[in-house]
Formats: sequence, structure tokens, C-alpha cells
Amino acid sequence: MNFKKPKFWDLKKPNLLTYLLSPLTLLVKLNNLNLNLAHKKKFNEIKTICVGNVYLGGTGKTPTTLKIYELLKKTNLKIVTGKKFYSDHKDEQIILESKSKLIALDNRINIIEKAIDDDFDLIIFDDGLQEKKIDYNIKFVCFDAQNWIGNGYLIPSGPLREGIESLKKYDGVFLKHNSINSDTINISSIISKINPNIKIFNSYVTIKNKNKFDLANKYLIFSSIGNPSSFKDMLIKNDFKIIEEIVFPDHYHYRSDDINKILDKAEKIGAKIITTEKDFVKISDEYKNNINFIEIELNIPNEEELINFINSKIYETN
Repeated sequence: MNFKKPKFWDLKKPNLLTYLLSPLTLLVKLNNLNLNLAHKKKFNEIKTICVGNVYLGGTGKTPTTLKIYELLKKTNLKIVTGKKFYSDHKDEQIILESKSKLIALDNRINIIEKAIDDDFDLIIFDDGLQEKKIDYNIKFVCFDAQNWIGNGYLIPSGPLREGIESLKKYDGVFLKHNSINSDTINISSIISKINPNIKIFNSYVTIKNKNKFDLANKYLIFSSIGNPSSFKDMLIKNDFKIIEEIVFPDHYHYRSDDINKILDKAEKIGAKIITTEKDFVKISDEYKNNINFIEIELNIPNEEELINFINSKIYETN
């Protein structure tokens, strides 16, 4: 499903539309009640980690999954990533497949069983906190610190799949920033009040291939991601001159007509074109010579503390 996030979701205060849609959140509440009451299975043959969110899209699940994979690869564990297959999420699957060992099937139970058959010790799921059938060993929730929980309301009144009080049942939080110097004391305080036992890890993104770009140029950017403002803000903070931005719905499937319009627009305004890595993998090869992508790197300042936390959780006695 292609989805473009409504702007009112991230207002600091709810507006009239938020209140008008609030009766429809009952369906989400009922689904979450079912989720909490469902009987979930824990697998003894393999350890499981889930990196998910309660805020719909744009929280950095895939980069965080890959960062955990990279860190744990340094241990003696045999690790694989897992992703439930959705036809409109092939961008994330392609990136996971290129940077990790990946099992992608249409059922998460089948993914785990495949990982067990292939003799893996641990599987890291990109998304799946709302899975009704699996009791993961570790459950991480990702947030973009800039948007945090938006207006704080459930879908469709706001951007939340689950209320913020759901943090009581999770093990850890990742707060993603566009800068190492971002201040998250207030957010961390809110999280700790809800769940004093939850572990909070800050992370920040840097541009891995910045030296490939001439910052004297003007740029047109386009994306179809959950949080396009985060992409734009990161580029501006890194001194890119953004003169035009085109935003498509999340996981949008680009047609030739879309790309040709972008190329024509860039030529008219004298700009180079930049997109995200997730968007670049969806573009036909015939256009890629005229479009560049930003490769980001997720950094976690306290990596050793994260590794120790994961080890303590996956090896704890039940």
C-alpha cells in the first residue's frame, strides 16, 4: 500500500481533524487488545530479536537492524536477518539482502523455521513488533527523535500503531537523530517514566558517501520514505543546497513518467538530483546515471553497552 503521511499527524497539538477521526481509533485499540491477549510462541532452537516501531514509518528500522547485524557479526554467533515479504516493500528487502544474510518469506513463523533448518543461532527481524504469534527474546522500538510520537494519537487520528504506554512491554528503545549533538533528555525522561527498566540507545546518522558530492551544486531531492523531512534536514545540516523537493507516498513504485518529470524539472532549474538509497534501488537502470543517492551510516555511541545488553537478554534464564 502506498501511503503519504498526513502533516497533521506530527503537529505538537491535535487539531480538529484529529478529534473527528478519533472514533475510528477504536478499531486499532481492539486490534491491540487482541495482540496483547494472543498466545505467542518462544523458540528454544534459536534466539530472536525484533526491531520495530509503534510510530508508522520513518523511524530507521532497517538501518538499525543492519547495525545490530554488523555488531553481532563480530561475535561467534551465526546470524541472519528476517523480513516478512510484502510486494510493496521490496526496497527494504533489496537493501537487507545486499548488506546481510536475509530470509524473506510471507510468514514470520516460516522465516524462523527456515533459519533453524539452516542452523542459524540468531535472527534479527526488520519489523514485526505487532506480530501475534511470536514471543521474541528481545523487542526494540525505534523512534525518530525529531518526530517522536507526533500528536500522540492512534491511527488514523495520529501516527501511532500502539499507544506510548505500550513501551511497558518492550525491552529497548532506539532514538534516531540527524546529529550526534541532539538533545533527547526530555524524550528519555518520558520513556523512563513509562518503563523504568527499558534500555534507551541513542543513534545518529551520517552520510557515508558525502565526498562524492560537490556542495557548490544546487540539488533537487525526491523520496518515497516514511519521514521525508528527516532526509531533507540531514542534507541541509550537511551543507547541501536544496532548491526543490518532491515527495511521493511511502514505498512508491516509480514509473518512467515519474522519473522523466524529475529529470525535466532538474534540468529546468539547473539542479543535480539526489534521492535515498531505498528509492534508488527502485529506479530503472536506464535512469541511474543521472541520479545520485545518499548512503547513510547509523552510528551508536555506546556500541559495547548495546552488545552487552543483547547478550544479557538472549542468554537470560526464563
